[in-house]
Amino acid sequence: MSNKKRDEAPLFERMREHFNKLPASFHVPGHKSGRGADPAAASFFEPLMALDYTEISGLDDLHQPEGVIREAQELAADCFGADETFFLVGGSTVGNLAMIMSLCGTGDILLVQRNVHKSVLHGLMLAGARAVFISPVLGGDSGIPASVRRSDVEDALNRYPEAKGLLLTNPNYYGMGVNLRPYAELAHSRGIPLLVDEAHGAHYGFHPELPESALASGADAVVQSTHKMLSAMTMGAMLHLQGDRMDRERIRTLLAMLQSSSPSYPILASLDLARKQMHTRGRELIDQGLAAVKLLHCGIHSLHGLKVLEPPAAHEAYDSLDPFKITLYDSTGTLTGTDLQELLEEAGCYVEFASGAYVLLLLTIFTSLEDAQRALDVCRSISTRYLIERQELRDTSPNTMYKPLVFSVSEPVPMSSPLFTNNQEKNESIVLASLSDSTGQRSAEMVIPYPPGIPLLYPGEIITEEMTNQLKKLVASGARFHGSAEVLRGYLKVRQDGPDEKTANTID
Repeated sequence: MSNKKRDEAPLFERMREHFNKLPASFHVPGHKSGRGADPAAASFFEPLMALDYTEISGLDDLHQPEGVIREAQELAADCFGADETFFLVGGSTVGNLAMIMSLCGTGDILLVQRNVHKSVLHGLMLAGARAVFISPVLGGDSGIPASVRRSDVEDALNRYPEAKGLLLTNPNYYGMGVNLRPYAELAHSRGIPLLVDEAHGAHYGFHPELPESALASGADAVVQSTHKMLSAMTMGAMLHLQGDRMDRERIRTLLAMLQSSSPSYPILASLDLARKQMHTRGRELIDQGLAAVKLLHCGIHSLHGLKVLEPPAAHEAYDSLDPFKITLYDSTGTLTGTDLQELLEEAGCYVEFASGAYVLLLLTIFTSLEDAQRALDVCRSISTRYLIERQELRDTSPNTMYKPLVFSVSEPVPMSSPLFTNNQEKNESIVLASLSDSTGQRSAEMVIPYPPGIPLLYPGEIITEEMTNQLKKLVASGARFHGSAEVLRGYLKVRQDGPDEKTANTID
């Protein structure tokens, strides 16, 4: 594709041309190019609403693109290395749904990394598929779930050769990732596609200091949240395909079903423009962003007590770490992740996430040196006020005893949706059982020791003795959990053919 084309943003440019005609609107939306904006908010909304168009003459149709949207998607495919790219106005969520539902039907098996985004679970539910979960390895001393071992994927493929595909998350929320090439080669050697939720890696592959992209590594279908790490508006994402292992027509049909029939043109235009930036100035923009990253990263290294998650050593459970993700923690044990979040935000530095010992600072190629310096100044103040003057060592969190599961590959878990199944199916009840009595039964809830945040149990999963033993140890230690309201009392919600009054109570 010519450089001239790469310099263009065909959808945005056509929208601007239409705006410059000063047209009279006799079509939706009802605000009429911003004239209907509430006066109290007009200064914010009018400029955006001015380009809030719909499928009028010349502006194409997302669900049957033949003009400028088609051109914009073809340019995106060229930029990111795909054979075909679909613009998404429902975030990576809708891409994950379409990707999974195009591949799996009722009862089919998909190999899935256990610590996935909830949209992956929802895709499995909508497809009526079964998940074989592969447990991730914890990253070094951090205890953060990283990625799965290739040997565990191979084990899963040997046990379930009928699997329709392999789905991995890479990089994870904290920027930890693996070289996907061996996983793609393994999946392809068994005749199945590799699907990658690369929501946090849209910038990968554009700079030598960043990891290779999933597409360049051989993935067949890749979802990217263009709004997370690049400059698209919130909910702007892309689904990239390459090769012939995915049914493109089925994906196209599913996207038309799952996405609005009135997609946001400002979001679509922002995807077009984000692609143009990376196509023409990607490396330059990343260089600018890395300057802010290095200022903050190096500055924190000079402070007492505060540490950041470091790039992996050779033995680590991950191969790479996105430099734009800075995972900050207090090595003295004085402040939790939530404490750090509150102190940063009191000074006007709002963070991405905090839990347990860690707070996550997400920088991008558009983070300024001024903002990086501001965060560093706050960290310096925290180090002085709390970690030098008021150091109080705390006991280790009981959740740090949580290790990878005894098993690495689960049995197939039916991912049935409560929307499509009656909780009180024929001869089935949801009951409350003690941990000891729950062994061998099917879980009716998700149980997540937190941190590190890897689900120990998914709804529908058979509860093994190893699981209940692990839960008993965690409960006895005072560990924290997400998902289950009763586990700290020594009970789990389970599905039974009929309640046993001696060991369980039916839940209404």
